[in-house]
Amino acid sequence: MNRRTFRDIHGLLLLDKPLGLSSNQALQTARRLVGAAKGGHTGSLDPLATGLLPLCFGEATKIAGWLLGSRKAYEAEVKLGVTTTTADLEGEVVQTRPVPSLDDAALEAALAPLRGRIVQVPPAYSAIKQDGVPLYVKARRGEVVDVPAREVDIHRLEVVGRDGDTVRLHVECGSGTYVRSLAVDLGENLGCGAHLTGLRRLWVEPFMEPAMVTLDALREAAETGPGPLEACLLPVEAGLAHIPRVDLDADQTRVLGFGQPVPLGPGAPAALVGAGLVGAGYAGDPAAAGQRCAAYGSDGRLMALAEVDGEGVLRVLRGFNLPPV
Repeated sequence: MNRRTFRDIHGLLLLDKPLGLSSNQALQTARRLVGAAKGGHTGSLDPLATGLLPLCFGEATKIAGWLLGSRKAYEAEVKLGVTTTTADLEGEVVQTRPVPSLDDAALEAALAPLRGRIVQVPPAYSAIKQDGVPLYVKARRGEVVDVPAREVDIHRLEVVGRDGDTVRLHVECGSGTYVRSLAVDLGENLGCGAHLTGLRRLWVEPFMEPAMVTLDALREAAETGPGPLEACLLPVEAGLAHIPRVDLDADQTRVLGFGQPVPLGPGAPAALVGAGLVGAGYAGDPAAAGQRCAAYGSDGRLMALAEVDGEGVLRVLRGFNLPPV
C-alpha cells in the first residue's frame, strides 16, 4: 500500500499511544499508515502518558466530540515528597519535603476528599486556553498564570500498589480531569507534596476492554496489505454501542434521510419500543427528553446520532454518510 495515498476510510482505531509522542503526532502517524483522508482524536494524552487514544477516521470524526466527554480510567504513578513546576517529570523541582510514615488508613484519609464531585485546579502547564493562548505557552514565557478552578467527577480513586515513596493509583474520572492535579492534591493532603511520574490510560467509555493497536503493529499491517490494515479498525457503530439502537422502517428512513424529525407516536416500530424510548400509545414523555440513540435505516445502515425530545420526536444530532452495508 502506498502510504501517501489517502482515501475515504471510516472507522475507529483504538491506539496504544507510545511514550514521548503528543496525541496529534500519534494521530498523524496513524492516519498516514491507515491512509485516511480525514482523522481526529478524542481527547489529548500528554507526551509522557501512554495507553488508549481512540482515533476517528472519516465519518467517525463526527462522534469525536461525543466520545471526548466519556468516562475514562487510568493507572497513575505518583512520587511523594517532591513537587515540580509542571506537576510531572518534565518540570523542574520546586520543593522537596520528607514523606511521613504512612499506613493504609493515612493514605485512605488523604484520598477520600478527592473522590466524587470535587473542585480541581488544573496545572498551569496545561492546554487550557486563556485569550486564545494555551496556559503552558504563557507559563513557559514566565507569565503569571491564574488557573480557574473547575468541578470534575472522580468516580473511583484507589491505591493499587506502593514501593517506598511511590504510590500507584487506579483512577476513574469524568471529562476534564487532570490526573496531575490529583497527584498534587494527594501530596498536599499528606503534607509532603507529590508529582506524577507515570500515567497510562486503560479505557475510555464505551471501550471498556479495548483491544489496543500499537503503532508498530499498525506499520506491520500497512506493509502486509489493506486487509490486515482494515482489520485494525472498528466500525463507526462501535462508538455508539453503549446507547440504545433504534431501527427505522422505510418511511421513517426516508424522512430522517432528509434531516427531518421523526415522530415516535402510536404505531412506532417495535425496535423503538424495545429500546425503551417509547411505549404503547406513546404521546410524549418529558422524562424521555434528551435520550440519545443510534438511528439505523431500513437497510441496516447507521444514519444518525439522534435524540428524543420531550414531545417524543426523534431529531438528528449528527448525520452520517456511510457507504451501503
